[in-house]
Amino acid sequence: MTLSSNVRLAKNAATKSANLLRAIQYTHPSSCPCHASPGHSHGPTGLLNQTRRSLATPVDASRKREYAFEMAASSIRFGPGCTKEVGMDFKNIGAKRVCVVTDGNVSKLDAMSQVVEGLSREGVEFTVYSKTRVEPKDSSIKEAIEFSKNYEPDAFLAVGGGSVIDTAKLMNLFTCFPQADFLDFVNAPLGRGLPITKALRPLIAVPTTAGTGSETTGTAIFDLVSKKAKTGIAHRALKPTLGICDPLNTRTMPSAVHASSGLDVLCHSLESWTAIPYNTRTPRPENPINRPAYQGANPISDIFSLQALRQTIKYLPRAVKDPEDHEAQSEMLLAATLAGVGFGNAGVHLCHGMSYPISGQNPGYKHPGYVVDSPIIPHGVSVAVTAPSVFKFTGASNPERHLAAAEAFGVDTSTVKRESAGEVLGEAVADFLVKMGDQPRGLKELGFESKDVDGLVEGTLPQKRVLMLAPGLAEEVNEEREQLRGLFEEAMSY
Repeated sequence: MTLSSNVRLAKNAATKSANLLRAIQYTHPSSCPCHASPGHSHGPTGLLNQTRRSLATPVDASRKREYAFEMAASSIRFGPGCTKEVGMDFKNIGAKRVCVVTDGNVSKLDAMSQVVEGLSREGVEFTVYSKTRVEPKDSSIKEAIEFSKNYEPDAFLAVGGGSVIDTAKLMNLFTCFPQADFLDFVNAPLGRGLPITKALRPLIAVPTTAGTGSETTGTAIFDLVSKKAKTGIAHRALKPTLGICDPLNTRTMPSAVHASSGLDVLCHSLESWTAIPYNTRTPRPENPINRPAYQGANPISDIFSLQALRQTIKYLPRAVKDPEDHEAQSEMLLAATLAGVGFGNAGVHLCHGMSYPISGQNPGYKHPGYVVDSPIIPHGVSVAVTAPSVFKFTGASNPERHLAAAEAFGVDTSTVKRESAGEVLGEAVADFLVKMGDQPRGLKELGFESKDVDGLVEGTLPQKRVLMLAPGLAEEVNEEREQLRGLFEEAMSY
């Protein structure tokens, strides 16, 4: 490597470090949810003084309000070509029988060739499950679980997008809890929401899409067909042991998949950045094992969420437009992982909560560019389609945060009034989606009509795990229902 190359790499690293530092030191008074107070200032002195005040704050004796947050994320290895190391990883941990989880498309790609070659070279026994369904349903999850129970692996390897990684997480869970009922761990109220009480087997995730961030989170999502809604299981024990993020593996993504996956990153970033502060969440768990994976915005998740937002805005249009723009593709994979750390701890809220019934109640829409036999609303499309109306609604909860997000889109907010923050961010998101091209401009273009709104509302209400993090959403169910109805109606077109 030449001297000039080394200098250039050093400058790039310095720039990224400076960006991260600026993210946590953002100067709006309320942008740090756990430190916000009148007259608070950022910078070393402000942070030190605020920390002293926080330490002196008495604990909530009623035990109703949260006072702590936890950070959990998978170990991440990032770099072009690092997929070939996976065989050594399993040998290093002493794995004897590995269940490799993928899907029919990815099984034909170079990522799987690298995996098979690496495992074979190290003499690690493995079998391949390639029947994973894109946007998995409970039936496809149960079929995969049965396969892994019969094979009895001592480790798992997921090679694919979020659907594959999520399926592998649940195969791991129910192989370790073979007697559990399927609904035992599913998020309440659709399931019983039981905590996972022991460590699972090692799981290495190799993402081939740049979107879900599932390689770093403890969340697995699927369609619960009987309820016509998406739901899932969320617990820190589900997170992969290691995420291998190899930019070479995303080069085979079609443009439509780049777009949809990237829109998921966009909403992960925005929702976790604007979620309620962690120390306003109730109730506080009596035992830390019950502290949810999605906790609300906190000073650490903020760094990852805001940086992921900035990278997505900069690089997603490039990655979608030019399949040979490998820099943009690599940066989007990094953004997806950054957002995964952010939302995997802070959580998401309305865009995702409303997306689950949108996908589950699909009236027959099949997204262009997806090679599938049945109708499909890709997850990124289902979350982004409501985003303009959602952030217009949530703006009043924390105008500074919404204005900071609008600035990331390039909006000059110097003369914007606080009460207009939500409208400004909503318009910035809508403008970004329009410029992306080939995106449905509202629920009507997905085939939904006004008569479908009630069903969408009822499908959203059970998503308590994410709705509890939505700023401005009413606690009383009838008022909450009316707010959701208004959001869906406004999201019919933008």
